[in-house]
Amino acid sequence: MNILIDNKSGSPIYDQIYTQIKNQIINGTLQENEMLPSIRGLAKDLRISFITTKRAYDELERDGFIYTVQAKGSYVAPRNLELLREENLKRIEEHIDEILQLAASCNLTGEDIISMIRFNLEENE
Repeated sequence: MNILIDNKSGSPIYDQIYTQIKNQIINGTLQENEMLPSIRGLAKDLRISFITTKRAYDELERDGFIYTVQAKGSYVAPRNLELLREENLKRIEEHIDEILQLAASCNLTGEDIISMIRFNLEENE
């Protein structure tokens, strides 16, 4: 598992850990039932407080991405297809917002955007 902390980021460290682990689970880099590093081990590797790592793991567990077995460790939870679908829909909506902002800066109309999407769909079929 590869986690990089960006100290210049405006995002809290626990959120960076949460997001990177979640993304690795969603994209399949981390597989179902794969054991994650211990909270203390990851904190030591990242040179951060174990409390920060624990918060990230707690949120991942709360959101259904990992599960913890007492005295054994934390593991990637079995894929909840509905949860993954919702995560992907949220990401699509974020990309659409970005597209709309870029389109506005170029004075594109809604029809222009739809034409671009249709063209891309046809190219990818």
